[in-house]
Amino acid sequence: MNQYDIKKITDYLWELPKKGGMRVPARIYATEHMLPHILSDNAPQQAANVAHLPGIVKYSLAMPDIHWGYGFPIGGVAAFDVNEGVISPGGVGYDINCGVRLMASKLTREDIQPRIQKLITELFNNVPTGVGASGQLSVSKSELQRVVTKGAKWAVEQGYGTAEDLEYIEEHGCIDGFDPDKVSNHAWERGRKQLGTLGSGNHFLEVGYVAEIYDTKAAEALGLFPDQVTVIIHCGSRGFGYQVCDDYLMVMDRAVRKYGIVLPDRQLACAPVQSPEGQDYLGAMRCAINYAFANRQVIAHYTRLAFERALGKGPAEIGLRVVYEVAHNIAKIETHVVDGREMKLCVHRKGATRAFAPGRPEVPAAYKAVGQPVLIPGDMGRYSYVLVGTEKAMEETFGSTCHGAGRAMSRNKAKKTARGRDIGRELEARGIFVMGASRRTIDEEIPEAYKDVADVVEACDLAGISKKVAQLRPLGCIKG
Repeated sequence: MNQYDIKKITDYLWELPKKGGMRVPARIYATEHMLPHILSDNAPQQAANVAHLPGIVKYSLAMPDIHWGYGFPIGGVAAFDVNEGVISPGGVGYDINCGVRLMASKLTREDIQPRIQKLITELFNNVPTGVGASGQLSVSKSELQRVVTKGAKWAVEQGYGTAEDLEYIEEHGCIDGFDPDKVSNHAWERGRKQLGTLGSGNHFLEVGYVAEIYDTKAAEALGLFPDQVTVIIHCGSRGFGYQVCDDYLMVMDRAVRKYGIVLPDRQLACAPVQSPEGQDYLGAMRCAINYAFANRQVIAHYTRLAFERALGKGPAEIGLRVVYEVAHNIAKIETHVVDGREMKLCVHRKGATRAFAPGRPEVPAAYKAVGQPVLIPGDMGRYSYVLVGTEKAMEETFGSTCHGAGRAMSRNKAKKTARGRDIGRELEARGIFVMGASRRTIDEEIPEAYKDVADVVEACDLAGISKKVAQLRPLGCIKG
């Protein structure tokens, strides 16, 4: 275990005190049971490194799913004063607006169990997966510029879904402040053929069911009931977002020298939010955010079609609607109360989910009484969770919580662990039908490669920064 000077704040919150060049302490949300594994990694040091950045407010935060990332830890949250602070691509990640959409149907597990293999095959044939996969859509650069200025609305206008879908997406599926002129030609080229694709790595589309309900009132508000068939779509901005990040890491590297910013880690390259470099990155990043919103909207449309073909039922009978969609890798300008006064902040959430409280204007009208839905996917062999945001999250974490299970082993280690096994057959024996772009993809994503998401969710629930509503269990999955 690495040696960290760590202090217990509560049973679910730990602090690395301010030392050296740290401007604020670093705080980690976790149970005592989870702490040894977290401290065995270098991610807590990354959380401490983030605390060195100019303009950081209150704390550098880490969620229970914290693990090593580029610059910022995955599972990291940090907010910066928009006038004095910085913005860092490492605090957003390469897959800008990687996020999760939850859809729920009128169907029950009994309705689809006999046809689950056919349904997963139909999804696999209709939603391209894998590294560099191209979709059924190929758009011109000029059309792609419309995509990144309209987001999911562009997809709806093309017939991919309905206007009602937009009501249940973070930012209604389109964030303002985009600037297509700040996106490179290479990014445009990479993004032209990838709309409607899952991509690779831990991205997936999962068909499951509501296995357990913890909060009846919240579940009813979200339209969830026992044994209900659900769909989770987890993906992001594909090669378009990756290229935007790559391009601006070089810009920020120069900006660090230009503005005399001292960093403990070069991967934290950043620029003042109000600088030309900071504003350029915001404009390009928001284009990638909107690309991802459009991407998931198109995938949702193909998912609805796959259900109709595989089950031989009409859309009204299936009733596959959007419960909510959240972003996991994003930096947003938000207003929060800090030490009793309102402040405009640039909130970085990298592998973390917005968890706004009941009554907030950003929460859809149908959910205002219970709070913003929070979607926490697990691994393909166990379970995922639906939670809602809380007032305590607003007070402590800038309205943020965890985003998933968090990896417990590297992809190489996962492949070694899976050697000689047939993971697909193992899962099928447990009633879960899985298809992937390759056997290697499935091996890298074995369930034991991830922390138990139940532990992660429990820590957030007990800490009060989000509240459990329901558990979802998988029936079938396609992997990137």
